Amino acid sequence: MKAIKIIAFVIAAILILFGVIFILGAFSPQGQSSWIITGIVLLAASFGIIFFATRIHAPASDSGAAQNVTYQIDLPGSVNMDTIKCKSCGGTLTANDIKMVAGAPMVTCPYCHTSYQLTEEPKW
Repeated sequence: MKAIKIIAFVIAAILILFGVIFILGAFSPQGQSSWIITGIVLLAASFGIIFFATRIHAPASDSGAAQNVTYQIDLPGSVNMDTIKCKSCGGTLTANDIKMVAGAPMVTCPYCHTSYQLTEEPKW
């Protein structure tokens, strides 16, 4: 949609240029009175194109719609997975209990309904 707007503005600019040239040429010694009408028509057409080009909207799918982001992690080699337990009640947590909120992994315990941010402890 953005390319159509750019093309419309370029065409409008060209029409404005020719419209002004026709109007100025009408006042020259070789000019004809019909050139004024031609220049005015070109200017009106160019402003009409500009008006409609500014009214073109992006498709509904691009205008602030909620987006789902899926994170996939590729782990190198064989990795042993430890079970994650709730800090409050000790209940076992699953991957469905972990959600990304504002870029941070948040856990909601299905047993005690406690919510907290996951933190990774250093490996050393």
